[in-house]
Amino acid sequence: MNYMPQGDNAVDPIKLDKLAEVAVKVGLQLQSGQDLVITAPVVALPLVRQITKHAYIAGAGLVSAFYADEESTLARYQYANDASFDRASGWLYEGMAKAYANGAARLAVAGDNPMMLSEQDPAKVGRANRAMSTAYKPALEKISNFDINWNIVSYPNPAWAKLVFPNDPEPIAVARLAKAIFAASRVDVEDPIAAWAEHNANLRKRSSWLNGERFAALHFTGPGTDLTVGLADGHEWHGGASTAKNGITCNPNIPTEEVFTTPHALRVEGYVSSTKPLSHQGTLIDNIRVKFEGGRIVEAKASRGEEVLNKVLDTDEGARRLGEVALVPHSSPISASGILFYNTLFDENASCHIALGQCYSKCFLDGAKLSQDQIKAQGGNSSLIHIDWMIGSGKVDIDGIRADGSKVPVMRQGEWA
Repeated sequence: MNYMPQGDNAVDPIKLDKLAEVAVKVGLQLQSGQDLVITAPVVALPLVRQITKHAYIAGAGLVSAFYADEESTLARYQYANDASFDRASGWLYEGMAKAYANGAARLAVAGDNPMMLSEQDPAKVGRANRAMSTAYKPALEKISNFDINWNIVSYPNPAWAKLVFPNDPEPIAVARLAKAIFAASRVDVEDPIAAWAEHNANLRKRSSWLNGERFAALHFTGPGTDLTVGLADGHEWHGGASTAKNGITCNPNIPTEEVFTTPHALRVEGYVSSTKPLSHQGTLIDNIRVKFEGGRIVEAKASRGEEVLNKVLDTDEGARRLGEVALVPHSSPISASGILFYNTLFDENASCHIALGQCYSKCFLDGAKLSQDQIKAQGGNSSLIHIDWMIGSGKVDIDGIRADGSKVPVMRQGEWA
């Protein structure tokens, strides 16, 4: 089959190959003999082929790719019987979890149409998302607990490109989005591997400073925001490359500009407003405004996608609590590009953000040795979901609050203080 999606000739094949190499060598640090599981939209086939090539060059045991297709997904909403929306392919996710338990690495190619399900029944979208989250949990736990080396990269889907650059013809929009993806992923330079090594070192400096401060909480203030995020007991900040429990050091997100840790699930108070839209499972949720009491969201509003947001919050008890808080300077390259990507992987790296749902066990001191009960006792949240959304801008200040109540400036007007 010689499948080539429309507009693909606008994607620089040399930089696409570099992105694939970075995904394997930096994102995964794939080991000789290690299997690899890939998930991707079918339009990203050119990138998956290059990733597969570089994986085998690196000595991969077996590469298995699974594809999603937008038209097939929409056909479900048009023609499936009602009971279909309470089901998911549990057998598939159980198989993935088994693969990860046996040592396989995981790579996801992001690039779905952010508006794919925007015209569909929000109730059905919510039910389908819940069923998928439940079925996916065995595999997600292997990822969120950092049992394995994993990575996410992106491909410029034409539908996504037209959303980002609506005034351009499709080939031009695809070319512009591809160029932006390559720049953010640091593959538009002569030596991307060296560029990533330098970037990881800079992120380590930030996380080391925060770990040295041992703040009890962070206080965010800005337009529509006065939020105190208590930090989990024994929390640890991370950024850039991290070492998984299998001993492999990988870069889970490409791109990444964040340093992040685990909030205390019971110690979040105040209100906060999103600063960028959230694209979630084919639905755009904009102008989110929520209020926290005792760590739990008690009020939630959005100018667009509010019904889907509330369905997400009702996924389980942990969906209304935080699993991550991340700091990103407003001057990050992705923010400086001025592009709204409508894609969490990119937009979260243009802005400080928080995540609803599941925490990362690695964001605790000696996290690899802690049981789930110990993580919960220290404030870690548990949920079927993990959804990042953006709360930072050039108008947001952040203070670190020490255990004695004293404050230390962390960010001023979106920049490191």
